[in-house]
Amino acid sequence: MTADPPLPCYAIPSGGLPPQSALMTQRAVFTPAYAVIPRACGSDITASLMPGWTQTRAWVLARPLTGFAETFSQYAMEVLPGGGSDTPDDDSRAQHALFVCAGKATLTIAGQPRHLTPGTFAYIPPGTAWQFTATGTEPTRLYWIRKRWRAAPGLTPPPAFSLNEADIAPSAMPDTQGKWATTRLIDPEDLRHDMHVNIVTFQPGGTIPFEETHVMEHGLAILQGKGAYRLNRDWVEVEAGDFIWLRAFCPQACYAGGNEPFRYLLYKDVNRHAPLALMR
Repeated sequence: MTADPPLPCYAIPSGGLPPQSALMTQRAVFTPAYAVIPRACGSDITASLMPGWTQTRAWVLARPLTGFAETFSQYAMEVLPGGGSDTPDDDSRAQHALFVCAGKATLTIAGQPRHLTPGTFAYIPPGTAWQFTATGTEPTRLYWIRKRWRAAPGLTPPPAFSLNEADIAPSAMPDTQGKWATTRLIDPEDLRHDMHVNIVTFQPGGTIPFEETHVMEHGLAILQGKGAYRLNRDWVEVEAGDFIWLRAFCPQACYAGGNEPFRYLLYKDVNRHAPLALMR
C-alpha cells in the first residue's frame, strides 16, 4: 500500500510566555533593510486587541513605516471559538487576504458564507462587507494581510474568492527539478490585483541561487521547516513560525535546511507603476 502524503504544516505564533529560565537572547532584529521576528516573540505581552473583534488577539507583524515598507500590514490572529467580528476593519479602502493555519471559521462576504479550514485562502476586495466567526472547539489561527487597493486606468477591483492550497498545483521553477516551487494563491495574470500572495516551497537542499533585488516589499511567514536566509549583507537562520519583513530592493536569497520542506507564505506588491513625488 502507498502511504498517504503528510498533511501540510502551517506554523503561526500562539502566545504563551517563555519561562524565567529561558535565555533572553534570540534572533530578533530590526535593520533599515529588513526585520526578523522569531516565533518566540509572539508572546502574550506582545499581542494586541482589535476594535470590533471579540475573543481575539492579534500580533502585528508588519505595518506601514515611512522609509521602510509602506504598502501593507500583516497580523497573526488567534480567534477563540465563537469569537470574531461583524465589523472587522473600518478602512473601506482596504482589501484583505486571509490564510487559515489552524481551526475552523465561517467567513461571510457580501452575505455569502464560506467555510474555512487549514490551508484556506480568502480574498476580500475593498468596500466589501464581511464578517468572521471562529467555529469548532479549538482556536482559529490565521494570517491577515491588509493593503489599500491602488486604482489603475481601465481596471476595477477583483472579485472575492476563496480556495484551498491543496487544490492548486505548485509551479516548479525552471531547471530546479521541483526543489523550488510556488503555489500561486492569486492569479498572476490578473492585473486587477495589485498584490500577490503565494506559498513558496523548497525541498531540503533547495535554494534561491542568486540575490533577488527588486521593487516589491515582502512579508514572509514561515509555515514549515527551517532555512538560512540571506538578507541584505547578513545570513539569518529562520524556522517555522518566524516572520521576515523586507523593504523594497533588499537583497534576498535562501537555502532550505533540515529534513522536511521549507515553506513560507509570501506577500508582495505588484502590477502598478511606482508612485512619483509631486514636482514643484
